[in-house]
Amino acid sequence: MAYRKAFVFTSENIGNIPATPKNKTGRPLLSRTPMAQKFAKLSCCVMHNENLGGILPRIHFHLQLAELKDKLLAMAALAQQAMDSAVHAYLHRDAGLCQYVRENETAINTANREVDELAYDLLAMEQPMAVDLRFILAVVKINGDLERIGDQSMSIVYRCLDLIDDERVDLPVDIASMGEYAGVMIRSSIQALIEGDAHVAESVLDMDDEIDRMNRVAQLDLTRVIQDRPSATQQALQAIIVCRNLERIADHATNIAADVIFWIRGADVRHQLTAAEDE
Repeated sequence: MAYRKAFVFTSENIGNIPATPKNKTGRPLLSRTPMAQKFAKLSCCVMHNENLGGILPRIHFHLQLAELKDKLLAMAALAQQAMDSAVHAYLHRDAGLCQYVRENETAINTANREVDELAYDLLAMEQPMAVDLRFILAVVKINGDLERIGDQSMSIVYRCLDLIDDERVDLPVDIASMGEYAGVMIRSSIQALIEGDAHVAESVLDMDDEIDRMNRVAQLDLTRVIQDRPSATQQALQAIIVCRNLERIADHATNIAADVIFWIRGADVRHQLTAAEDE
């Protein structure tokens, strides 16, 4: 029986891998994908105790990118919790939740600084290119949007604290629905970031018009309340501000989605959104 001569990897012949043997069905027995060849090169260096050269630094760099993404996702979770808790606190006049959002805001600010520091260190020390550069730039911008979501949530908390001792007045506005819709936009934009999915990000951009409409309707209805029922002016004004806060939170979710598209496709869609809003 004839045996195929084994091919021994060395640093000199790593680029000259012989024709891949196939099984009876015609499928290759060995993978010749770029990833497989990179692994073969790494294995060769380890077996021959050679200098790993540029391989280990790149592995370290990608581990740092993964750490950066993990930190950003942890901050995103804090921002999502802040918004959900702030809306619930406002609807139920819950002072305990207001305090929780305040403490959460401190954690968000700390996370914001940590993400920025790591991103700037990677830019300065690794000098990334192409998709890696776009990812880090997108992280810096998303980081700012998440911090602003925390700020908008704090604004909702302040509105709640202003009204916490007042008797509740029925107002023609569905803040719960607006909060839920904004929450869906945040979760979808973060899902797009986690999965690197530009299609999910595009769906977030399409959702922005609806919450803008909800905000406009709320503003008009609450303005009529102020005109017709002066005694409800204070609570109506606070509700107007909360609606505006939720609309701004949705805008930040839209910005995150746009940054994900920039990372994946290298396309800047922000000005397209501005033009669409002006029409």
